[in-house]
Amino acid sequence: MVKIRQIIIVLTLLILCQPVWANKVRIKDVTHIDGIRENQLVGYGVVVGLPGTGDNSRSTQITNVSMLKNLGMVIDTPNDIKKGNTAAVIVTAMAPPFARSGDRIDVTVSSLADASSLEGGVLIQTHLLAPNGEVVAVAQGPISVGGTSVSAGGSSVRTSIVTSGRIPNGAIVERDITTAIGDETGLKLVLHKSDFTMAARMAEVVSKTIAPARAIDGSTVRVVIPRDFNDDRVRFISILENMTLKSADSIAKVIINERTGTIVIGNDVKLLPAAVAHGNLSVTVTTTNEVSQPGEFASVGETMGFSNSEIIVAKQEGQFIEMPANANLSELVRALNSIGVTPYDLISILQALKAAGSLQATLEII
Repeated sequence: MVKIRQIIIVLTLLILCQPVWANKVRIKDVTHIDGIRENQLVGYGVVVGLPGTGDNSRSTQITNVSMLKNLGMVIDTPNDIKKGNTAAVIVTAMAPPFARSGDRIDVTVSSLADASSLEGGVLIQTHLLAPNGEVVAVAQGPISVGGTSVSAGGSSVRTSIVTSGRIPNGAIVERDITTAIGDETGLKLVLHKSDFTMAARMAEVVSKTIAPARAIDGSTVRVVIPRDFNDDRVRFISILENMTLKSADSIAKVIINERTGTIVIGNDVKLLPAAVAHGNLSVTVTTTNEVSQPGEFASVGETMGFSNSEIIVAKQEGQFIEMPANANLSELVRALNSIGVTPYDLISILQALKAAGSLQATLEII
């Protein structure tokens, strides 16, 4: 518990002692340009070369027959292909914006049926489709699962999930992905996290520095592209995204994870006048097993076992502490540490302070 207190104190000091320049953020770190995004791709494929760890589904056998027929082979029955050496898979990938034909991207391969492992398998050429049904990339190559799964004699050992894996640079982009950068007159900057203060500050900084800008709402800033940059929008965006502005103060919030006992207290957490009492009641029950035997000269009797239980009730002195009005983060942590609370006790105290209307922050339990 002492170590936990020390960690909380260190985190508090780090937050309170941050230099002024740490509040400066680049526009590129908190926004993205409207319309410029990654593109999800998906496809259905077959993995071959598995050492009997593939699936035995009927649909996979039909797919194998169809694939071989397309390659010019003649297959009379699906039974000509050994079951377990192939697996049906779903292949997914993310195509970056402005991807060009010939670029390579990573793909993820996941088992679709009852295959036990994709280790050692090779993905056969698979078309990756965009949501509109167009073929954007083609994937193929050996799969890396990053682990192994072995079983024998009813026992098994698995070092990672082996029913899915990756193929680094496993897909080749077949068509250019064109993305418009804004419209004819300007572009929109979209905040990753909606904040009216940040939107207003960003519009003000951009307007005073490089181009007219206006905050449309709490997450969008409209920027007019100057005439000098009409034919060089990339350079304009480069200048724009590297501009800095003061970050807005976040909402006072306390995050609690009851499963792990983790508590994160944000800055600017305030308290109205409150008093906290803390005390522990400890009940310990110990049992001793003993044996009762007849005396040396007893003619009647038998040996019997019985248990003696001892109950000890230890009640620590209740501790009482008063919290002044507008106590800040450091005062709150220092006060709670002074009464020796554990993380789980702290969770209960924070919930009680919130219910009493003293904790001036959003209490979020995850």
